[in-house]
Amino acid sequence: MAMNLTRRNFLKAASIAAASVPLSKVAAKAESGVVKTPLVAPGSFKNTQTAVGGVCEMCFWRCQLVGKIRDGRLIKLEGNPKSIDNGVSICARGNAGVKLLYDPDRLKYPLKNVGKRGAPKWQRISWEEALDTCGTKLKAVLDKYGPKGIAMFPHGSTATYPMHFFEHTVGTPNVSEASFFQCRGIRDTAYLATIGIPPAENVDMSNTKVLFLIGNHIGENIHVSHVKRYLKGLENGAKLVVVDPRYSASAAKSDIWVQIRPGTDTAFLLAIMNYLIENEKYNAEFVEEYGVGFNKMAAGIKEWTLEKAAAECDIPAAQIKEVAELLAANMPNVAIHPGRHVSWYGNDFQRQRALACLTGVLGAFGVKGGFVPPKGPKGLVKVGWPKGEHHDESLHSMNDVHQYSPPGTPTDLIRDTAITGDPYPIKGCVIWGQNPIQTIPNQEKTIKMLEQMDFVMCVDVMPTDITMFADILLPDTSYLERYDMIKTGTQWDFAAEHQQYIAPRMPLVAPGFERRESIFITNEIAKRMGFGDKIPVQTQEELINKRLAGVNLSIDQIKAEGGIHIQPGKDPYGDLELEVLFYNEDLEDNDFPAIPTYIPVERAPEGYMRLLYGRSPVHTFNRSQNNAWLMAENDSNPVWVNDTLAAKLGLKEGDTVSLVNQDGIKSRTTTTVKVTPGIRQDCVYMYHGFGSMNPELTLGYNKGVDDTSLITKLAVDPETGAHGMRNNFVKLIKVS
Repeated sequence: MAMNLTRRNFLKAASIAAASVPLSKVAAKAESGVVKTPLVAPGSFKNTQTAVGGVCEMCFWRCQLVGKIRDGRLIKLEGNPKSIDNGVSICARGNAGVKLLYDPDRLKYPLKNVGKRGAPKWQRISWEEALDTCGTKLKAVLDKYGPKGIAMFPHGSTATYPMHFFEHTVGTPNVSEASFFQCRGIRDTAYLATIGIPPAENVDMSNTKVLFLIGNHIGENIHVSHVKRYLKGLENGAKLVVVDPRYSASAAKSDIWVQIRPGTDTAFLLAIMNYLIENEKYNAEFVEEYGVGFNKMAAGIKEWTLEKAAAECDIPAAQIKEVAELLAANMPNVAIHPGRHVSWYGNDFQRQRALACLTGVLGAFGVKGGFVPPKGPKGLVKVGWPKGEHHDESLHSMNDVHQYSPPGTPTDLIRDTAITGDPYPIKGCVIWGQNPIQTIPNQEKTIKMLEQMDFVMCVDVMPTDITMFADILLPDTSYLERYDMIKTGTQWDFAAEHQQYIAPRMPLVAPGFERRESIFITNEIAKRMGFGDKIPVQTQEELINKRLAGVNLSIDQIKAEGGIHIQPGKDPYGDLELEVLFYNEDLEDNDFPAIPTYIPVERAPEGYMRLLYGRSPVHTFNRSQNNAWLMAENDSNPVWVNDTLAAKLGLKEGDTVSLVNQDGIKSRTTTTVKVTPGIRQDCVYMYHGFGSMNPELTLGYNKGVDDTSLITKLAVDPETGAHGMRNNFVKLIKVS
């Protein structure tokens, strides 16, 4: 019998029931043992405690946190008021860490796949069985094929300790981090080849006169202190130049928006430098003191007139001149942002070199408003796995290619070697915190690599797409449940009082179910592989305290200080120790261009648009695709289509479409159309990370389109071996 319970019926029934109970049974007497407790309304902070020492990992920026705890349960996250980095502010993702912690789909127990890779059937097993299996299987690969028979795909701070075990002590060279080979590695090595240091995002936006962005979507990639610098600079009157095919959040705030043809950025930069040099509007004093090979570069880029670049970039020559004049009028106090995710077209090393050289042409190193490496704390002790006796040569060294590779081995060399067995077999695979299905282009190739493995183990917090291919799947602790890294830095505004901070990550709550952290898992596997005598630490706390001992601190001391240690800092301006290699002879010796050089990329074929992608402001790509709060805000990735093009294609706002690429690969799912004049006609744009294929993600499964599934044509940056991810083209197919 169904109940038809209305509020009125409920109140009526309650009053009748109350009337039928004798008063003597209602009153609670002292001897009955019933104690009246005061009501604590849901959402209030009464009876809550504050836990300090949190360091966020909803993205790589790692803001400092405090947690509000009630009855052992985390109910809210806030920025740590002691922070001189993010302060009390955290973004939507940071707030939603609570929902990651308590996501009902989180991995809870060790699991064994009794089905097939890609179509798993999971069986719960004990930790002992799981660790025995991992240790035995990996040792068998090691004994048969040597260290080079194992590949590892790590990501995040949880993977650092196990990565060093496999790389240093076991000795495998086959380690590929998506953060290097599908994101920022090209940037770092290009700047190393130009100024000798990696740039991070160290531009003094707060105090600049001109901020210059190429494809950098500040305001969409929300990194709190970075955005604070950006907004402070704009509030102070800085001019903003944005070079982007799309009218991004940054473009919406710009003084000059350059709607450039995708892939031609280097030509644009060369034309600016050539104009500045020819018109003697560069920083000659800086170039004389710090430059190497400037005249050779100047001669080599002379062909790049405003008119030639305008034709190649499909923008007005007058606009290139306008940007150049603006930079010249305000040098050296200009911020040429190096970007972060720069793995775009396969010619990206040259673009990043050009950005570094443009900074040198303007003399914008080490000055207020320019490129300013912060002077953070020093002295933390390095603690890690010892180097083993056997170390195989990396694949790129063996093949004498990609001489400017980031740390590790280029992803495609590992995949090709594993699939072909040439020059050696790779038969064991460890995936720790990375989701190669979503991070690496050409998913079919990744799957082929995994299919031929003797053993695949995954360690993760969530059942991401890659976990479907594991033989053993282990549940990791989240960043809110463990110690594991130490965040250091300075005050967010470089011109403010100079301070430094040291903030070790501390757990805000205890791990739930049978989740274990990476030091326990790695040590137990190491014992079973015969490396028990090499273990450097037994616990997370021991590791952190050993590192802190170098600066005379400890976990307990920093916890007593509110989770962050603050100390006097140093002036980051001036005191410049670098030279700018406008002409790099080492590059020339390795048969690469010695000066920044424009390398054209294929244009969109007739009837196709270049597929561009980026970050949703409330998501960290696929990592947050099952988060209830964030999915409530943004659960799909509409495809941006130029309004004129949409009219030609018969598409209107909100139409449902699927996408098919130049190789005939069709999206598994559909999305909707966003019609806008804010994108060029030769490209479309969508958020990256949607369309998860794992049905274990009950909120993220098949939501939106997986853009990586459409990136099948590979482009590889020749200097670094990193992928170019924006050289695929799509058509839109309207779905009734």
